[in-house]
This record gives sequence, C-alpha cells and structure tokens, in this order.
Amino acid sequence: MLNEIVWHRHALANRLQSALLLLLMGAFLALVGLLLLGVDGLLLLAPLGVALLLFNRGSMPWLIMRMYGAVRLSPDQAPLLHAALVELSARAGLAAAPSLYYIPSRIINAFTSGRRDDAAIAVSDGLLRVLETREVVAVLAHELSHVHNDDIRVMGVADLFSRFTSLLSLFGLLLLIVNLPLLLLGGVAVNWFAILILIFAPHLSALAQMGLSRTREYDADLNAVNLTGDPEGLARALVKIEQGGRNLFERILLPGRRMPEPSLLRTHPPTEERVKRLMQLKLAHRPAPLALASKRSELPEFMMRALSQRTPRWRMTGLWH
Repeated sequence: MLNEIVWHRHALANRLQSALLLLLMGAFLALVGLLLLGVDGLLLLAPLGVALLLFNRGSMPWLIMRMYGAVRLSPDQAPLLHAALVELSARAGLAAAPSLYYIPSRIINAFTSGRRDDAAIAVSDGLLRVLETREVVAVLAHELSHVHNDDIRVMGVADLFSRFTSLLSLFGLLLLIVNLPLLLLGGVAVNWFAILILIFAPHLSALAQMGLSRTREYDADLNAVNLTGDPEGLARALVKIEQGGRNLFERILLPGRRMPEPSLLRTHPPTEERVKRLMQLKLAHRPAPLALASKRSELPEFMMRALSQRTPRWRMTGLWH
C-alpha cells in the first residue's frame, strides 16, 4: 500500500504553494495596473481578462494537436493504451476518457491539453519506443492528473497574469521614456519606487509562474501514483525520459553532465527530487501496478512502418517536434 501520510502531506503543501503563487502573481498585476491606470482602469481590464480566459487556446485541444502534427489513435489502433486510459479515467472520476494522439517524432515526450470535459493526451513515437508498458501507463496517469486537477486552466490564469503584467510594465516604461525630456528639465516628479516596480514586477511574476508550474508537476506525480498505485513505474519513466533527452555524445562521454540551469528558472522540477518524492510513497510491499503486462509498450501497426527517422526540428508554430 502507499504511504498515505506522506502523500497527504505533499498534496497539502503543493496546493498551498499553488494558491500562494497565484495570489502573488495576481498581486503583481494589480499593483502595476494600479500604478498606471488607477482603480477605474483595473475595473475596465477585468472583462478583457475574462474574455481572454474563455478563448484560451488550451480550451481547444484539437488545435494544439494539429500544431504538433499529431494523429488521433482509435481503440483498434492502440487497444492497450486505450484500455489503460479508460481505466485510469474511471479511477480519476472523469466523465469520459481524454482523446489519445500519436506524434511521429523521436522526441521522448507526452503532454495534455484541454478541460476535464474535453481533453486530449499526446504521446510521441520516441516515448512509446523507449518506455515499457508499465512506465507508459504511469506517464498517462501523470498527464491524466493534469486534466483532473484542471492544470491547463490554472496555468492559463497564471500565463494571463504574467502577460498582462509584462504588457502594463512595458507601457509604463515607454511612457517614462516619452516623458524623459520633462524629467531631465525637472518639470515632472518621479516616483522611483513605482519605476522599480515597473521594472522588476514582470520578472518576479515570471519566476512565480515557473514555481507554479513546478508545483503542479509535483501534484500530478502524486495523483498519478494514487491512480496506478505504482510510484516505481513513474520514477523509472522519469529517469528514462531525462536520459533520452540528452544526445548520444552526452550519454557516452558525459553521463553525469547536467545543464547549468538555476532551479528558479526551471518549469519542471529536477528529476532527482521527483524520484525521491515518489519513492517516499513506497513501503516495504511493492504496490501492484495497473493490470498490464510489463513489456515494451505497443506501437500502432500503421506507425511501425513510419519509423520516424526524421530529426526533430523547429516549426513555424514555434514548437519543436
């Protein structure tokens, strides 16, 4: 069985961190808006923010999948993956299982898009070839947890806060530049505290957004384990995905090399920390994974002929796949 005490402690900490980070981002936006527009201006911005949330591209999963060149998989083409997704969706209490898509790319990746009632999960060719069935199921559970937790909408709100904060800050700094001659002549008084807020608020909001993303990933890991009862399966998948993200030169000659990326600038938590948290949920008795054979994950027959030999490249959409 799972260590329920550790699970609930981590879950509570993740939710509190998410709430605090969202409040912090909202406070940055409100402060910058108040400095530039006053109370009346903030009230005028509210309807615009609601409209942008309603038309957020995350609410249109078919558009995201089309941008990645993803192909929808039917139950006949990938029966094992569909069976796992249906079972996991039922355990998560979702009304319907998300649509399943295949991305013909050697990048080892999986992601989700949409809302609880209209979601899609994509898995890449590289992921299906590298992971075993047990590990693919754990990844599906992780992505399904994002759907259950409504993380796409949460991160959409965070992105809206961050973009508005940056836009208002840029507008304020442009006004400062335009009025620079008057400032130099002493015709206008300057509130240097307000200037500092305009300069640093977008950066602080972006850092809070990255922190929120890391927290939501931790929470999805925990909920995935709650769905599968298999923390080890997800831990193994995370390790393989990270190793697969490095090129052949790095894996052979520099196996211990890590990107010198500050933790504050990560959108995903370090794999080592995620694995550590997952293994804390495991007791002496190994939990039984979802009732699927531990073998190499299935590949749809019509995709096995297209081995995806093309090298992943940058697309006009701004995406790599």
